[in-house]
Amino acid sequence: MRPLDSRFWVLQLAVFDIILPMKTQPKTTSKTPNISGLSTADLLSMVAGLQQQLQHQEQHIQKREQYILLLEEMLRLQRIQRFAASSEKTAHQIHLFDESELEAEIDQLRDQLPDDIEAAEDDTPAAKSAPKRRQRGFSDSLLRERIELLLSDEEKAGAVKTFFTKVKEELDYIPAQLKVLEYWQEKAVFEQDGDEQIVAAARPAHPLGKCIATPSLLAYLITSKYADGLPLYRQEQMFKRLGHELSRTSMAHWIIRLDEVFKPLIHLMREAQNSAAYLQADETRIQVLKEDGKAAQSDKWMWVTRGGPPGQPSVLFAYDPSRSGSVPVRLLDDFKGVLQADGYSGYAPICSANKLTRIGCWDHARRKFIEASKAAKPAGKGKQARLSKADVALSHINRLYAIERQIKDLNVAERYRIRQASSLPRLEAFKAWLDANVGRVMKGGLTRKAMEYTLNQWSTLIGYCERGDLHISNVLAENAIRPFAVGRKAWLFADTPQGAHASATCYSLIETAKANNLEPSAYIRHVLERIASADTLEKLERLLPWNVELERTSKKVAQYS
Repeated sequence: MRPLDSRFWVLQLAVFDIILPMKTQPKTTSKTPNISGLSTADLLSMVAGLQQQLQHQEQHIQKREQYILLLEEMLRLQRIQRFAASSEKTAHQIHLFDESELEAEIDQLRDQLPDDIEAAEDDTPAAKSAPKRRQRGFSDSLLRERIELLLSDEEKAGAVKTFFTKVKEELDYIPAQLKVLEYWQEKAVFEQDGDEQIVAAARPAHPLGKCIATPSLLAYLITSKYADGLPLYRQEQMFKRLGHELSRTSMAHWIIRLDEVFKPLIHLMREAQNSAAYLQADETRIQVLKEDGKAAQSDKWMWVTRGGPPGQPSVLFAYDPSRSGSVPVRLLDDFKGVLQADGYSGYAPICSANKLTRIGCWDHARRKFIEASKAAKPAGKGKQARLSKADVALSHINRLYAIERQIKDLNVAERYRIRQASSLPRLEAFKAWLDANVGRVMKGGLTRKAMEYTLNQWSTLIGYCERGDLHISNVLAENAIRPFAVGRKAWLFADTPQGAHASATCYSLIETAKANNLEPSAYIRHVLERIASADTLEKLERLLPWNVELERTSKKVAQYS
């Protein structure tokens, strides 16, 4: 078990330091003052002073009790984050509505659509996709080997004919192995005017020039670390078992050098992404040990943007030691359109400079209410349980997500119409509830913070209803950044800024390949085998993932008699 977070004990000690003195403080006795010689005016003044002192003490006790409640709430949240499951499902999962009725309401709205809108061909079809069926058997793309189980000559003696039937399939594993490629260069000697001239066969271009690793091995190193979360020191141990020692220093050096090789391709992806009309952005922490002017333990940042023109999606990571607004200004300098992000103020400068339309993320607002709901003081069990205001707020938000689940397969025009007809009224009802209840919740508590965040971000949170192609949350950017967060737990930190920049490039290639339905290792190998000879813009553009046509592994059956 991991040691408890220091914040956990600080909160417990803070609660005990307040509660124990109140319980153990000895009662003080004071002599009754002699008031026999006081006048009426003096008595009234004494009473007024005592009343004022009593009121002051009551206010002090009330503040202390409120502070205790806040500490207890924070302590419950710390316990939940430390020991409980990380799922965002709430205890009650209340909805306060019948989803089947909601589906019927949306069907009625769809029936009211004009024929020209319903037949629009500029987006996905309105028909819902068929439910996915469980795949039986193995993929046709896998290499296949035919194993024939033969009868002996005695067993088939006298038979009219023989035939084969497939009785089973098994999945086999071919262990990894290292292979040395020996390049022998043919050279021809010519005599001309008594001198000898040597002509040598052309050598294949390597992206790193002199390097002992083939493009295939380099693609494996990148994919293993950044897609599968396998640190270089573990890969070092694996290669040693396979028969050759590759130091992690050499592997890290190759990856850093490849950053310069991939940079022109990343620039093209950035240009294509910024030409889109809709982008999502997010950022997360990364620890870089040797950043100039920064302590090793201080937070540095990995920024991610997701989007692109139709048919050209890209996910681009960028490292920067700062979280200031100058970073998105640099990354999105020529972007004009809709930017979706959380409530972080660092995106305000680029939105102001480029006159971007900014929309918010309901996932971030909902997450704050989920934390408040989990940390709320239990009030009864079973049917006697009393729902907190955070639970009621979650029920309003769940209504909005239920609508999005129902319309996700519709085209842009239908989604826009249903949001206007169904989502906006529910948003207005939720806003009215927030305005009416925000003042009734303890100031400084998690529920109050969640309600204030939602109200402060309201103008951006409702922005997704203005178009049918926008999303209710920033979930696509968060999903793209999740592999980085998972891998960070394995390799923990980057040693130098050069390594952090190289990691950003590798994550960009992998996640962009995924967004274009390409296998990351195959795509990176494809790029590495060709980028050294891509000496023109046209050749480089052919390496963009949406321009690459990678062949699928064909179904090969080896015949054995």
